[in-house]
This record gives sequence, structure tokens and C-alpha cells, in this order.
Amino acid sequence: MITQLRGRLVEKSPTSVVIDCQGVGYLVNISLFTFGQLTDEENIQLYTHLQVREDAHTLYGFTTDLERQLFRLLIGISGIGANTARTMLSSLSPSEIGQAIQGEQVDVIQSVKGIGAKTAQRVVIELRDKIQGIVADAGIPAVSSNTNREEALSALVVLGYQTKSCVKVIDELLSMDAEMSVERLIRNALNKL
Repeated sequence: MITQLRGRLVEKSPTSVVIDCQGVGYLVNISLFTFGQLTDEENIQLYTHLQVREDAHTLYGFTTDLERQLFRLLIGISGIGANTARTMLSSLSPSEIGQAIQGEQVDVIQSVKGIGAKTAQRVVIELRDKIQGIVADAGIPAVSSNTNREEALSALVVLGYQTKSCVKVIDELLSMDAEMSVERLIRNALNKL
């Protein structure tokens, strides 16, 4: 199995890169998160996952081992293939996915295109125990259930705002003041949306 590649970056696009390793060019599929982490340096290193199927051998690359571990956990869930897992990692950062699973925030997982309610629930149920060690090793803070957050999020969604943008703004506000009241959360979020 190819577990990592280190070489010269030949081509770079939002969905894939080509890495020249000692004269052999590897096409590696990447997420938007990985694309954003790649600099324009000539030499790069990616952690990889090789998917072997009857009709293709496909490489997926990640800038961090955390992202690769999350990818492997996601593709282990019934109904989530490699492309759906890559879409999830393109829509949400690995830490956002980890926090959503820990906090059992099905709505955050469901905000990813192609993920329905049942699949989002399956992700949370199947991964909430498995993800504890991974996020602790990565230094992602544990998420506690915050009813003020949930109430404010619910109110904003009812007002017609998109769940994904609301979650981002509310989490940003709560990181500044974890004890913010529901009213203040909603008012401040409306100013930022």
C-alpha cells in the first residue's frame, strides 16, 4: 500500500495534484481542505490512501494524518464512498467534522451536499466512539452540548439562513464567549450573516 508520497509538485488543481516521485508521476485526488493547505512549494508530502477496485486503483491525498484517518472512518460507513467522504472533507474541515460528530450535530453533517438525514445520523452514531481518540490526539477541543447554541441555530434556520453559515457564525461567537445568551447569540449572528 502507498501510505505517503514525497516529491515535486507538477500540477495542482482544486480536486487533484500530480506529484513527480523519482520520475514517476502520481495522480492524487485531494479535498478542498488539502488544496487550501498546499503551498506553492516545489516539493510536497502527502499522506495517502490507495483504493483498489476491480476497475481502478485510485490514490487520495491529505496534508494531515488526521484528515486521512477521518477519510478512512467515513468510507467505512455504509452509504459513504470515497467521493462522498472527499466532498465532506471539502465542505467542512477535519476539526469541524470531528466536533460535529462529538457534539452529535446531525444538521452540520447533513449540510454537506449529498448527505441525507439518515446518512448523517449513521455517521454520528457509528463514529462518535471511534473519533474520541483521534480528535484527542489532534488537539481538537471536546464539544459539550450547548442548548443556547442549538436554540440560536434553530431560530436562524427558521428565519431562512443556511445552516452551514449559521453554524460557522454561532461557533465563532461562542468561541469568544461560551456563556452568551440565546438572544445575544441571535442578534450578533444576524449582524454577521
